[in-house]
Formats: sequence, C-alpha cells, structure tokens
Amino acid sequence: MSDWKAELDALVSETMDFARNLRSQLPVSIGMPEPTRPEPVRLEPMNWGGSEREEIQRRVASFKAHQQHHTRQREDYAASEWKRMLASRS
Repeated sequence: MSDWKAELDALVSETMDFARNLRSQLPVSIGMPEPTRPEPVRLEPMNWGGSEREEIQRRVASFKAHQQHHTRQREDYAASEWKRMLASRS
C-alpha cells in the first residue's frame, strides 16, 4: 500500500524540480507580467420600443396566428386524405 504513496511522492518531487529548473532558465528581463483586470462591460438598457404589455400582446398575437396556421394545415391535410380515401373506394 505504501508503494503507490512512494511513487506519488517521487512524481511530485520530480515535477517540482522540473518547474524550478524551468524557472531558473528564464532570462532575468523576461519576468512574469502583472495580471491586469479587464474593464467591466457596461451594457446599455434595452429599448423594447414600447411597454412590456405591448410586447406580450404582440407575442400572443403572433403565437395565435402560428397556431391557426397549423390548424388550417391539419384540417386541409385531413380533408385531402378523406377525399383520397373516398376516391379510392369507388
């Protein structure tokens, strides 16, 4: 059981030595840059072109029109299938 712990400790030690070695090879003039904070993004308020009530009414009207379109399509399809079935009987 201690075998894997010893391997883990050896791996950590090797990794730390490797990192120190890389750091010592960097030229002195190339240092780590200071982290900078990005400027917060300022968002403009949304302009909906009207009140929320008008927006809701417009969306509801659009939804109703969409539903009516699909209802007409289903009814037309059902009527055409009915006609096709009646025509095939005779």
